[in-house]
Amino acid sequence: MLRWLLYILLSALGFGLICAGLIAFAAVMTYPNLPSLDALKDYRPKVPLRVYSEEGVLIGEFGEERRAVVSINQVPKLMKEAILAAEDERFYEHGGIDYQGVLRAAWVNFVHGGSRQGASTITMQVARNFFLTKEKTLSRKFNEALLSFKIEHTLTKDEILQLYINQIYLGQKAYGFAAASEAYFGKPLDKLSVAEMATLAGLPKAPSAYNPVVNPKRSKLRELYVLSRMRALGYITQGQYDESVKESIKVKHEKHDYPVKAEYLAEMVRQDMYDRYKEDAYTKGYKVYTTLRWADQVAAYQAVRNGVLAYDERHPYKGPEKYVDLSENESKLDEVLDDFDSSDGILPAVVLRASPMSVSAYVKGVGKISLGPEGLKFAKRMLEDKPSKIRPGAVIRVIKNAKERWEISELPAVEAALISVSPQTGAVRALVGGFDFYLNQFNHVTQAWRQPGSSFKPFIYSAALEKGFTPASIVDDAPLSFTAEQTGSVPWEPKNYEGTYSGPMRIRVALAESKNLVAIRILQAIGTNYAQDYITRFGFDPKMHPPYLTMALGAGLVTPWQMAGAYSVFANGGYKISPYYIERIEDQQGHVLAKAAPVVAGAQGTSPVIDPRNAFIMTSMMQDVIKYGTGAKAMGLGRADLAGKTGTTNDQVDAWFAGFQPTLTTIAWIGYDQPRTLGHGETGAQAALPIWMGYMGKALANVAEATFTMPQGVVEAKIDPLTGQIEMDGGGIDDYFYQESLPKSQVAVKAAAP
Repeated sequence: MLRWLLYILLSALGFGLICAGLIAFAAVMTYPNLPSLDALKDYRPKVPLRVYSEEGVLIGEFGEERRAVVSINQVPKLMKEAILAAEDERFYEHGGIDYQGVLRAAWVNFVHGGSRQGASTITMQVARNFFLTKEKTLSRKFNEALLSFKIEHTLTKDEILQLYINQIYLGQKAYGFAAASEAYFGKPLDKLSVAEMATLAGLPKAPSAYNPVVNPKRSKLRELYVLSRMRALGYITQGQYDESVKESIKVKHEKHDYPVKAEYLAEMVRQDMYDRYKEDAYTKGYKVYTTLRWADQVAAYQAVRNGVLAYDERHPYKGPEKYVDLSENESKLDEVLDDFDSSDGILPAVVLRASPMSVSAYVKGVGKISLGPEGLKFAKRMLEDKPSKIRPGAVIRVIKNAKERWEISELPAVEAALISVSPQTGAVRALVGGFDFYLNQFNHVTQAWRQPGSSFKPFIYSAALEKGFTPASIVDDAPLSFTAEQTGSVPWEPKNYEGTYSGPMRIRVALAESKNLVAIRILQAIGTNYAQDYITRFGFDPKMHPPYLTMALGAGLVTPWQMAGAYSVFANGGYKISPYYIERIEDQQGHVLAKAAPVVAGAQGTSPVIDPRNAFIMTSMMQDVIKYGTGAKAMGLGRADLAGKTGTTNDQVDAWFAGFQPTLTTIAWIGYDQPRTLGHGETGAQAALPIWMGYMGKALANVAEATFTMPQGVVEAKIDPLTGQIEMDGGGIDDYFYQESLPKSQVAVKAAAP
């Protein structure tokens, strides 16, 4: 018996030595052919393009992978300990393979059956992630072990852990813990709670299964496991453990959730960067700092949203978007609502019960909600119809109002845009290209060519000043008519918006009150070809403004972007600036690759494109638009340094307000993508000016009131408000003139049409 036992032991020992020899031989043969570790020594992951505001607030990210590379010294100690507790508690003790961990995993798997525990170390995971596939074969595991030894002998433990922290995939397109922290919680690693750290540390095992956005319950179980390991290893105190267990994790649920809504400008940057760097733009970690100001952009976004919703509420409710059969779908309402996009708080809901006084509905992620009489005002008429279109099964939209109460809303069909720039440099301070980027990517600031209506009149009036007109020039506001022969197309009888006429009047008053007939007579007097050439000084394309009298009423085509640059000429004293939005471009290491060099208005070597006296006088005339003219609502901002002009096109198809203050030029527009009337009374003052005011009121809240400096060569004189002539007896009202154009005897411009 002893002889047989000895024989068996010797045979086993011999077999073991043979196996060990074979393994050693395989290792010797394989080791020289292992991949070079250059990729680890010179770690260059695919880092996405990131776009920031002027202050460094992230406004956009573009790339297949979310990454944020951090050094090991930037990772909080507790975050590292959470990772070690979850993945490899003996990381700093083993040499790449944790033999104790292998034996422990083998025992657990033998006792419980199946594969319940793994024994992959952090080093092995680094080897797998950088060089190997995830197939479960003996050869892959063998190569993984050899690579782990090689990595351990080449890099320090901290270097290995740093690679792991930056490279591991954690779901939500996030690679690395820094990127995952932003993706799941919207904050950097050093702002995470212990519970949030444990949640992230639990993800590498199965990013999909433990994703706190998709599987919150399983994620919580995994978090509790990591916390228990951290407590057992002494990384956290009992008090920290108890507090973390009770903490309710709040994760980001929106796919595109940035601190400020600036998607249109971020997309402009993406296109610009692709033009510069092609596909490298998405992988090399470029950082683009824009001229956008965080607070200004927040104000602009909210102003556009509020303006569009206010317009929508002035018009009839369009009704439910769809009807579903509740008998089939009541238990699957979430699936039904998945087919409807939300829009920043405007949520789809399925009506469960409805009456003229109350509606009960289901909202995904919220549950059942109730709407009382106050929340039903917008749809009151439809609720009172017999039969009502708002009935069980109807898919409607709901939104929370300022009182945190639900009310019926809808996705507006109308669009709007706002751009605000520094008139001194052209730096874009805020840009909103539409109501919701994710519903309509068409950028109305840069791509929408629309008629400017009366907001174009200041450029015609500016041209007139160069032809000898003054603010006190008297022009007749009386009917005009033109034959088909005169227009070259069809007979034309232009009218003022209100349909009334005021007779002879000063052009200062005519601009303030937006008198169409006066503008046409002025253009007649100076000549359409002269005006067409003159407007190019402001950056307009003459091809978009044919030399016809309709130019006086803004019948050409402009973009809000062009209007921002053009109105800035008035705001800065006569200098042409070019709006720009990229301040600088940096590489991943922070080296500046490109930096803006804008032309500053009035800087040495620059020349004005219009007479500074012209800019000052036109500004004073546009201040009157706000003081007592069509833009008088803006007086509600309580400032005396605002100037601008309303714009409304035929049949109220487009509504504008273009205005400025010495530090900001802002353009607001509203209209439909497929041009159609906004409705009776929806003028620039009614529809666009509130958007402009909503933005300017906040953007200028902490800006001291300024003055427009009178340039040399401008004379202030008193005139007779009825005749426009100099008032010799000391009475009259003040007005501004070129020194050489002081009025002596003004006569009314006779009607030019037969």
